[in-house]
Amino acid sequence: MFERIVATGFALVLLAAPVGAASSDDAKLTAALQKVLDRYLLARSKPEHISEVSLSINLKDKSSTISLAVGTTKYPNAGQKATPADLFEIGSNTKAFTSVAILHLEAAGKLSIADTLGKWLPQYPAWKMVTIHQLLDMTSPIPGYDNQDSIGKMMAQSPNHDFTPQELVASVYPRGGKPKPVSGWTYSNTNYILAQMIIEKASGQSYSEVVRGLFDQTGLKNTYYEQNRYPASITDRMVSGYFYNHDADNAVLKPLLGHDVKNDSVSWMQAAGGIVSQMDDVTRWSRDLYEGPLLAEKQRKELTTIVSIKTGKRIATTSQEDPLGFGLGVGQATKPNLGTFWYYQGTTLGYRVVYFYLP
Repeated sequence: MFERIVATGFALVLLAAPVGAASSDDAKLTAALQKVLDRYLLARSKPEHISEVSLSINLKDKSSTISLAVGTTKYPNAGQKATPADLFEIGSNTKAFTSVAILHLEAAGKLSIADTLGKWLPQYPAWKMVTIHQLLDMTSPIPGYDNQDSIGKMMAQSPNHDFTPQELVASVYPRGGKPKPVSGWTYSNTNYILAQMIIEKASGQSYSEVVRGLFDQTGLKNTYYEQNRYPASITDRMVSGYFYNHDADNAVLKPLLGHDVKNDSVSWMQAAGGIVSQMDDVTRWSRDLYEGPLLAEKQRKELTTIVSIKTGKRIATTSQEDPLGFGLGVGQATKPNLGTFWYYQGTTLGYRVVYFYLP
């Protein structure tokens, strides 16, 4: 569901090794980028119902980050001007945090990504041979709970319903029959709810405690996680994000059309998409994923080992012929004008956050 919904709050995060821009005057570069954002919002605000665009760029040889925003918010006063300090739901960018938490537990000797669900979550015997690695790179045969009408109806009827991880998983667990399993590479948020449950069992801590520890470790000062609802101290700093999607497979969410979702429960996302962050923090985190001390060499290699989205089979790298790959909560792409780079797009009912890391 939340990988198909058009989001209205949009944030682009670009981490780039400078090509021509490095020698440019920062003020001129900033002014040029601001014009790009202004044009983008003017062109896309109506067709995509976008209320704000925020951009953060960190150049490799620069100690500073360029941060821009354009648009108007509705917090706490209607029409307040957008600023780079605004917070967004980052959606499935949360998955990289979940993957790193798993990899840290592996580095500490508490689990292996080759372990099976049978070892860690024996209450789901139908999936006992699925490995943690398969959960994280989306090659498991487990369908997504967010594609179930029962979950969508609850979200639409009770936006503040507090879903438990067990409730989400139960909506797709085969009982009394064997639904057709997915195969190859298939995006499933259920995989990351199961990973959340494994993190809690292996660490002896709640997922909230573990992921907040990652925020502290990487110096993220404006990144937050709640399993259910965010307090006013956070939502008052958030962009208003509105649900607008008329696709037939989102019909159950029709009661939410035009609804500002920022105060609603995020319990339907949790470890698959529940984090809220400022764009400068997303740039910092995204760079840390691919360089620096966040991960040991073995675990970073595991993070960036990819499968083809087209076939679900392992590939060394993406290419013009096979342009999209998926690692452990991270994506790789090859495009004619950009070469090969890392990225992720996370969307929720009202937000879209994208980062690009161009080495």
